[in-house]
Amino acid sequence: MERLVVVGASVAGLRAVEAARRGGYSGRITLVGAEDHLPYDRPSLSKSFLEAAGPVRPRPLRGERELREELGVELMLGAQADALDTTAKEVAVAGEPVPYDALVIATGAAPRPLPGAHRVEGVHQLRTVEDALAVRAALDAGARTVVIGAGFIGSEVASAARKRGLPVTVVEADELPLTRSVGPEVGAVCAELHREAGTDLRLNTRVSEVESRHGRVSGVRLSCGTVLPAELVVLGTGVAPATGWLAGSGVSLHPRDGGIVCTATLSAEGASGVYAAGDVAHVPNAVFHGELMRTEHWMNATEQGAAAGSAAVGARSPAGGMSVPYFWSDWYGRRIQFAGTPHADEVAVVGASGPGFTALYRRGDRLVGALTVERRRQVHTFRKLIMQRAGWAEASALAEEAATPA
Repeated sequence: MERLVVVGASVAGLRAVEAARRGGYSGRITLVGAEDHLPYDRPSLSKSFLEAAGPVRPRPLRGERELREELGVELMLGAQADALDTTAKEVAVAGEPVPYDALVIATGAAPRPLPGAHRVEGVHQLRTVEDALAVRAALDAGARTVVIGAGFIGSEVASAARKRGLPVTVVEADELPLTRSVGPEVGAVCAELHREAGTDLRLNTRVSEVESRHGRVSGVRLSCGTVLPAELVVLGTGVAPATGWLAGSGVSLHPRDGGIVCTATLSAEGASGVYAAGDVAHVPNAVFHGELMRTEHWMNATEQGAAAGSAAVGARSPAGGMSVPYFWSDWYGRRIQFAGTPHADEVAVVGASGPGFTALYRRGDRLVGALTVERRRQVHTFRKLIMQRAGWAEASALAEEAATPA
């Protein structure tokens, strides 16, 4: 193999490059990125970048000199991948054919747009550093804020606004926040976190349109007819895998969301020599009996990126579907952590007291998930138990013991 191409200058793409070199690969590596920036961490965009004294530019995970000289990477930044020809083994990048012997796709996911809102000034998604800086500038100016969608990113934006003492309304179409991500039992707790912080939470409510004056947002009209005044609107309406450029390539895409269907080694089905990692990949997870999972979190991207890079160059690596998903989020000064999967037969709340909270997720007689609020060490214990396929009785007893005052 003479040339590895990685599409997506993300943390998953960077980890693929690093793993290929660690595995002894000495051929050409080309890293393609749609943004002008070197690879950087996206989670900070809804956290530190929204603080009044936040950074003015992303801190790259690797400097350009490191990438070019130490890792021997050819950078194609600010260049969008347009198409993939798996027969000729070429990626079209800004109209230029880039040949490959092995390809890693790490293009991540893109925010779902709100129809009619993309041309209105003051309406933002939150995916790039430019998005985050624009949102921060509006918060600096004291903007009345409406967040559409009570997911993790939207809720972090609301938290940043309330930290500044600004009025913020979160509009959510479901009856509770995050019911599909963490279940209704925990969704009710998340709703209370919003209300305790003074956020105006509108549940079971839809947006009919974003109103504007002279091209700039002036408010959000709800389906009930109410208009929420706003100088800043942030779309937290979810994301979809960035795979539109793969149409007609032969790569197998999931019928639900268009993500890439992979084997346990992260090889893309339907295309020899193509691998995928991170938000874009559906991978069977052996910890959960081969359940096909697409996980939109940083740790998953780092682990799968490394596994895909190793597999692409024929180096030994752990299977990409042998980990327990984990993520964390900060809301109103509270740390929320989750490990495992929320798809369960039962969710049991254990030892809810003060700011602390633990919920365990049962499937059959196994522990398959755990969520904690302000119990930072506990969730890692449960993550290990999930990896070990621990029984429900053992996990419940441990949670009860941890919740009992000394």
